[in-house]
Amino acid sequence: MPVFINLRLCVHMAILWYKNDLEEAWIDGEVIEVNGEDIRVASTSGKTVVAKSSNVYPKDAEAPPCGVDDMTKLAYLHEPGVLNNLRSRYDINEIYTYTGSILIAVNPFTRLPHLYDSHMMAQYKGAAFGELSPHPFAVADAAYRVMINEGISQSILVSGESGAGKTESTKQLMRYLAYMGGRASTDGRSVEQKVLESNPVLEAFGNAKTVRNNNSSRFGKFVEIQFDQKGRISGAAIRTYLLERSRVCQLSDPERNYHCFYMLCAAPPEELKRYKLGDPKTYHYLNQSNCYQIDGLDESKEYIATRKAMDVVGISSEEQDAIFRVVAAILHLGNIEFAKGKEIDSSTPKDEKSWFHLKTAAELFMCDVKALEDSLCKRVIVTRDETITKWLDPESAAVSRDALAKVVYSRLFDWLVDRINSSIGQDSDSKYIIGVLDIYGFESFKTNSFEQFCINLTNEKLQQHFNQHVFKMEQEEYTKEEINWSYIEFIDNQDILDLIEKKPGGIIALLDEACMFPRSTHETFAQKLYQTFKNHKCFAKPKLARSDFTICHYAGDVTYQTELFLDKNKDYVIAEHQALLSASKSSFVASLFPTTSDESSKSSKFSSIGTRFKQQLQQLLVTLSSTEPHYIRCVKPNNLLKPAVFENHNVLQQLRCGGVLEAIRISCAGYPTRKPFDEFVDRFGILAPEVLDGNSDEIYACKRLLEKAGLEGYQIGKTKVFLRAGQMAELDARRTEILGRSAGIIQRKVRSFIAQKSYILLKRSALQIQSVCRGQLTRWIYENMRREASSIRIQRNLRMHLARNSYKELQFSAVSIQTGLRGMAARKELRFRRQTKAAIIIQSHCRKFLARLHFIKAKKSAVSIQCAWRGKVARKELRKLKMAARETGALQAAKNKLEKQVEELTWRLQLEKRMRSDLEEAKTQENAKLQSALQDMQLQFKETKELLMKEREITKKAVETVPVIQEVPVLDHELTDKLASENEKLKALVNSLEKKIDDAEKKYEESNKLSEERLKQALDAETKIIQLKTAMQSLQEMVSDMASENQNLRQKALSTTASRVAEYPQTPDAKSMANGHFGNEEPQTPARNLTTEFDSKVKRPPIDRQHENVDALIECVMKDIGFSQGKPVAAFTIYKCLIHWKSFEAERTSVFDRLIQMIGSAIEDQDNNEHMSYWLSNASTLLFLLQRSIKSDGANSVRKPPAPTSLFGRMAMGFRSSPSTVNLAAASAALEVVRQVEAKYPALLFKQQLTAYVEKMYGIIRDNLKKELGSFLTLCIQAPRASKGVLRSGRSFGKDSQSNHWQGIIDCLNTLLNTLKENFVPPIIVQKIFTQIFSYINVQLFNSLLLRRECCTFSNGEYVKAGLAELELWCCQAKEEYAGSAWDELKHIRQAVGFLVIHQKYRISYDEIIHDLCPILSVQQLYRICTLYWDDNYNTRSVSPDVISSMRILMTEDSNNASSSSFLLDDNSSIPFSVDDLSSSLQVKEFTDVKPAVELAENPAFLFLHE
Repeated sequence: MPVFINLRLCVHMAILWYKNDLEEAWIDGEVIEVNGEDIRVASTSGKTVVAKSSNVYPKDAEAPPCGVDDMTKLAYLHEPGVLNNLRSRYDINEIYTYTGSILIAVNPFTRLPHLYDSHMMAQYKGAAFGELSPHPFAVADAAYRVMINEGISQSILVSGESGAGKTESTKQLMRYLAYMGGRASTDGRSVEQKVLESNPVLEAFGNAKTVRNNNSSRFGKFVEIQFDQKGRISGAAIRTYLLERSRVCQLSDPERNYHCFYMLCAAPPEELKRYKLGDPKTYHYLNQSNCYQIDGLDESKEYIATRKAMDVVGISSEEQDAIFRVVAAILHLGNIEFAKGKEIDSSTPKDEKSWFHLKTAAELFMCDVKALEDSLCKRVIVTRDETITKWLDPESAAVSRDALAKVVYSRLFDWLVDRINSSIGQDSDSKYIIGVLDIYGFESFKTNSFEQFCINLTNEKLQQHFNQHVFKMEQEEYTKEEINWSYIEFIDNQDILDLIEKKPGGIIALLDEACMFPRSTHETFAQKLYQTFKNHKCFAKPKLARSDFTICHYAGDVTYQTELFLDKNKDYVIAEHQALLSASKSSFVASLFPTTSDESSKSSKFSSIGTRFKQQLQQLLVTLSSTEPHYIRCVKPNNLLKPAVFENHNVLQQLRCGGVLEAIRISCAGYPTRKPFDEFVDRFGILAPEVLDGNSDEIYACKRLLEKAGLEGYQIGKTKVFLRAGQMAELDARRTEILGRSAGIIQRKVRSFIAQKSYILLKRSALQIQSVCRGQLTRWIYENMRREASSIRIQRNLRMHLARNSYKELQFSAVSIQTGLRGMAARKELRFRRQTKAAIIIQSHCRKFLARLHFIKAKKSAVSIQCAWRGKVARKELRKLKMAARETGALQAAKNKLEKQVEELTWRLQLEKRMRSDLEEAKTQENAKLQSALQDMQLQFKETKELLMKEREITKKAVETVPVIQEVPVLDHELTDKLASENEKLKALVNSLEKKIDDAEKKYEESNKLSEERLKQALDAETKIIQLKTAMQSLQEMVSDMASENQNLRQKALSTTASRVAEYPQTPDAKSMANGHFGNEEPQTPARNLTTEFDSKVKRPPIDRQHENVDALIECVMKDIGFSQGKPVAAFTIYKCLIHWKSFEAERTSVFDRLIQMIGSAIEDQDNNEHMSYWLSNASTLLFLLQRSIKSDGANSVRKPPAPTSLFGRMAMGFRSSPSTVNLAAASAALEVVRQVEAKYPALLFKQQLTAYVEKMYGIIRDNLKKELGSFLTLCIQAPRASKGVLRSGRSFGKDSQSNHWQGIIDCLNTLLNTLKENFVPPIIVQKIFTQIFSYINVQLFNSLLLRRECCTFSNGEYVKAGLAELELWCCQAKEEYAGSAWDELKHIRQAVGFLVIHQKYRISYDEIIHDLCPILSVQQLYRICTLYWDDNYNTRSVSPDVISSMRILMTEDSNNASSSSFLLDDNSSIPFSVDDLSSSLQVKEFTDVKPAVELAENPAFLFLHE
């Protein structure tokens, strides 16, 4: 993968990479000198080295310090660039990186829970591949989308060495696919749950601790998830490959056996007792290594978790017990040791301990102990003539024991896989599949055996498939860009595959041939390989090795040791073992070893593991070839299994083994550098500025730039520039040279500017000094002049003070004399005036006495005349009042009669209730007596039966003890007869009891019928009582109105007599009178009018009239009847009707159900925000009125007397009111719009349903706006390309300027706000809607910012900040009444954007960030922003490394808290207000001037709306 560099340009290259095999593989440094092929480099470590030009690669000085998320974006796609990019991202916990469509995952060796929560899955759902940060969810989503959209099955290949994180990556893929295609299970667990829960089961029996990994998968796994036409998971299948059987018997320190053995040894004590297990250190198969525990792993909890997982996948408890019984038997089997027997070359269990384990193993296998011993110590050889039994020596017996343990465990693992598959179920009708392959990576150890040979064969096959896929992707890229391309050569490993699997003549074929010959050894097999492949270029024989061989794999040379090749390739079951276990009494064990034909059971038939594995690989590749592949390459950064350690050599080797470097080599063979037109022009426009002047065509500009540079071999695509290897370095070198010259010019200009600025500053300083000196002299002269003027002023003031004192003394003397003279004259005048006033008073009293005597005489005469006239008028009014009183007495009598009827009915109802309760008590007592009698009889029957059984047993024992004699004693007959008679009596007693019980049941049924009839009668009586009470209440109101009317008439008569005295008398025959009554006609009293009106109303059916009124109301309010005084007319009309009809106090009514159905049908059109706003306004207003009206049942409120409803009642209230209180009464009547009522259950239920509808309409309007804003928000988070071009270079290369998406958001907000205002939705609801909408904007923008690196730029921050300023302006224009605290909801995105647009971030400390700049953001969020940030305008740096280190330390300390580790925000979709909030935001007085619906004004039944 060489990148040819023009040596003459190396001088201009600032930095480059050079190879250093001793330290960190690749080190960056600065070129000092170029000497032919030698380049002198000063490394960043401080050393100066000389490197060959062939070992030097250019380094991109403008590469982001935190790396790029897709390595195809690197300016230089070579080995050191890839390694540095992975390390830079790993240092900031960015463990995933793309290389085209390949995902590279570096194991962090620490928990990163925020990367895998449900919020993260929701973000990647439906996102385009590469739009968000690299992640396994993105790969799974891309596979799922292609499968759904194009109908092509997919596969995801996860590979890497042990400990690289393949299993965890596979789990996350499975989780996401279950999230996308999961559905609710109809019968217990769903398919996806079973697939996910199969992982713990397979890990328990197929994973083990190795040197490189604590949870290493010792088998390959291909999970085939099946989907139906709708993309739902319909079935699944799991295939496994090459379980490492030898691990059961052979371990190396510090590795462990499979997890299930240690889990079983940590099981609960009762299970350990059942399996006769103890400490794992006492078992041979476990104590070959000193490692028994894994740090941080609780085996007992894992055992319980495995049991639960088995339950989920459908393994019954009996099958689980059988599984662990077999596992325990394998442990006991390993502790059987053998010693020499009595026969020659024979063997037998060594001691009592071995015999104990032999018997325990046989007991657990449920087979014969002797048969198990013979199967281990003997062999049966079947010939044509006879059957020969051969003894085995102790060594051969131990080998036979290990072979039995391996084959039993292998069969058990295969059974588990088959059982899981049958439990999950495969869908034969599935349309598509997504296969997830978790396969072992390339392995090369000090000792490589048959397992490594098969593993590396697998990787060779997959590498060939991978190379073909990468080559195909390159071709598709070139075809898509419509460029000319020729065939790209890439390394094809077909010759290695032929070497291994060619038939005949391949290594596997020769191995099978050697296994078939009994006398073959590993040495003869090795010699055969040497002879066959001595001239093969990929095969070699190591020096000083007798049986080893080396294969040149694509990832490097691997030397294999053939000592155990023959044994591990043999996959046959010994006939004795087959016969033993197939005859087991345990059906589970017998099913592991099904019986075979007689011919094959007599001997052990050979089967090649290598050949079978090769066939499985071929089937796997056929499946993969029929799907579209996706690749995840897992990398282990270090062998210490510790976080934050990145070993360059180790990672580089894994990249080679994973084929990543080969994929990069294929890319470099064509056009490794691909730059979009705008980026290319921005970067290299400085090479030829004249090309850009007056030209807006990017393609033309790119062509002119490349022509000016004199490059050849490049290609211009549709959207990108494709450069050959080394051309990017040449362009960068020329760019660096031009930038260097430009820097000199800039420095010269800056020095000139600084000198000029210094001279101007010096001149300005001299002038300032001179002015200061002149000012000081002037101040001295001015101070002297001030002193002289002050002294003159002091003298003048002193003279004036002396003269003033002399004048004041003289003036005081003159004033004293004048005061004495004036006082004497005033006293003389006062005496004269007092004498005159006293004379006047005496005269006035005399005149008053004479006038009063005359007035008293005249008054007595007038009063006498008035009394006579008033008496005459009062007697006439009294006669009229007596006539009205007689009519009131008739009404009182009717009322008393109705009260008596109510009391009589109430007494009858109480009597019926008392009789019913007495009857029920009697019935209960009788049933209790019968049941107690029945229980006593049953006890007697039971005791008699027990006595009879005891007698029979005694008789039976007596018969057995006494010899049989022909003569039978008489006592036996008597006892039998006695028992028979007692039995008959008991039967008769039982029959009598049954009859009594039947009679009791009949009586109970009759009493039930009677009680039901009486209950109906009682209910009818209750309804009659309620009707009578309502009638009586109406009569009481009439009586009270009449009483108040009479009282008012009396008061009026008394008050009007005084005014009529002065008027002339009228004759009794006059037609009209002063009080408004008529004389010679029969008086029509109010009581008589009300009675006739009441009688006419009773004649009409009330239920029909009520239904007609409700229908009229619903028909009216279903129309848009508008608003009055800013309040909805429909809600107010409904409320007034409910109050008038007394629906709130009714126990049963259908009015509320009708209203709820009306609202539900009205809001079916959920997409029309205007319609929804109208009904939200009505529903919320009606809910407010209900909240203010309805009182709780237990409220201790003082009841006011009911207000009179009749005309005369209101007149009486007016007569009582004095003129001064008329205005107060009108105000209180206006405030009585909302009346307090005692609500019953239907009203409370209606309130709850109405609340639910208000919340539903609120959510619909909010979600509709979210849908409208969703499309804009995805475009608002990133600045348009044209805008970025203008910001960068001042030139716009876009053909059309992008539309302002922020203005689209403002338009949506304004449209909804105007709609809500027009429909007078309460402001509290409007505030909550926009508060949640702004919270949604904050969440979407902030999450996109954290997930997309191209958004964390300086120019993008300015773009988003400008958009946020428009939102702030909108909030100000909408005012706090409607916007509320919406602007505060954008706090996360505001602080994040504010941080992006800050200059000189490297100078900011961590404390300043968390306390001043971004106090609301968490450490994880700040760390994410700081590491993703890059400046696309001025190429400034992000925060300092010390700040990054501080954040990383805090994140590590808090890594165990999953909730705090999540850096994404969650959208809140709850209802943020309550009925109390709505009630407190409105005022009752706002409804005083609201007018009801005009459509109901002409309806006589709704005249009450105008009151």
